[in-house]
Amino acid sequence: MSIDSLRRSARATVSGLPQGFWWLWLSTLVNRTGAFVLTFLSLYLTVELGHSAWFAGLVVALHGLGGVAGSPLGGALTDRWGRRPTMVTMHLAAAAGAAALAVVTSAWAIATVVLLMGVAMQAVRPSINATIADMVPAHDVRRAYALNYWALNLGFAIASVGGGAAIFLGYRALFVVDAVATVLCAVIVFLRLPETRPEARVDTAGEPVVEAKVSMLTVLRDAPFRTLVLLNLLVCLVFTAPWIGLPLTMADQGLSPSSYGVVIAVNGIVIVGFQLLVNRLTDKRSPVLLLGLSSLLFAFGTGATALAGSSVAAFAATVVVWTVGEMIHVPTNAAATARLSPEHARGRYQGVMGMSWAVAGFVAPIGAGALVGGPGPNVLWAVTFTIGVLAAVGYTVRLRKALDDDSDGGRDADSAARDDDAARDAVDAEAGAHVGIEAGAGAEAGVGIEAGPGEGVGGVGSAGKSPVSA
Repeated sequence: MSIDSLRRSARATVSGLPQGFWWLWLSTLVNRTGAFVLTFLSLYLTVELGHSAWFAGLVVALHGLGGVAGSPLGGALTDRWGRRPTMVTMHLAAAAGAAALAVVTSAWAIATVVLLMGVAMQAVRPSINATIADMVPAHDVRRAYALNYWALNLGFAIASVGGGAAIFLGYRALFVVDAVATVLCAVIVFLRLPETRPEARVDTAGEPVVEAKVSMLTVLRDAPFRTLVLLNLLVCLVFTAPWIGLPLTMADQGLSPSSYGVVIAVNGIVIVGFQLLVNRLTDKRSPVLLLGLSSLLFAFGTGATALAGSSVAAFAATVVVWTVGEMIHVPTNAAATARLSPEHARGRYQGVMGMSWAVAGFVAPIGAGALVGGPGPNVLWAVTFTIGVLAAVGYTVRLRKALDDDSDGGRDADSAARDDDAARDAVDAEAGAHVGIEAGAGAEAGVGIEAGPGEGVGGVGSAGKSPVSA
């Protein structure tokens, strides 16, 4: 491919998106450029404060645990408060946490702050993903998610290099810089990003349509979306494993920590250098095909780690394979989530999806460490290979009908029609209750089950660069 064709491909990838998206993109880049806390937290705890490696690992795990709670919280606030207020509030809360880490020193205080930071940092993600789905036309949503993910990784790469160069300033200084960058991100959102929460729909007579109420339980009752979340959890477990298992495996082969640093840097280099090209090649492809392909890339990339021996180049090659899977999977999964979400509940749907990333960020490090320390590294990579293949089969068998409809417009129309039906049922049930019909309460309960898309509907990573950041 020539330089000119690459330039044309890049131009096509970034063209045609609304101005508001680019302000959101810029806020993501600024935020991640100053993301020093989680990148250097374990070193700060062990080298600077003298805590044990066990305590450092526990604190990082608490961040993931906070994300498990933060994701559904952020989703609910996104739909109730609005996108922009949720983003601004949670960015400022994360900034306060980063600033607090620069002054607190006790073990319990640090653990508490990191836990709360996990809540805030994960709570902001449903509002970001919902905003993209709100403002970008359906046929461009996947491209927009890919570009935002590219900004996240570009910012992380800058933070990693800049943080390493500026470490002579001290860890506390880096935490302050992190806080300032996050505040600047909040300012960009507050000043430049419009609120995109959809206005209440009206019927043909101009009367407001009563939207079906959607709770977290309602979201989990949506069978196609529940399947998407569970399959994404499997992929996330595979994606998270190398961040813990790869350095342990390389150490077991007698390779130095610096060798691991070189190998894992390949992940960021490939994403920053080739995300736009990969997005161009996969644009307009079947989401089921892409999700299945990315799962297989995760499976073969991580599984091949067992065959790398003591070759740094071989380990780097495995990272390239699963990194391509990452570049395909993250935006496609976010777009699939937006596709299956009713407009008025996009935040809650994104929040539930975010929980799968957060749960994997908490569970996978424990499981990977146990497998490497017990049966051995080869067992870990055999497990990740098996899980990746199962996920690929699951996407193909369980979600083809839900995600491969003829057009997004058809899906949107179908979802809107179902929402209208549920809303009419809700109005009828309420009217029945007012006139004293005993069955009214039962009808309302029935609507509660069908609220949102329901089963009939058929249908965006850890420390620093993390699965959770997706």
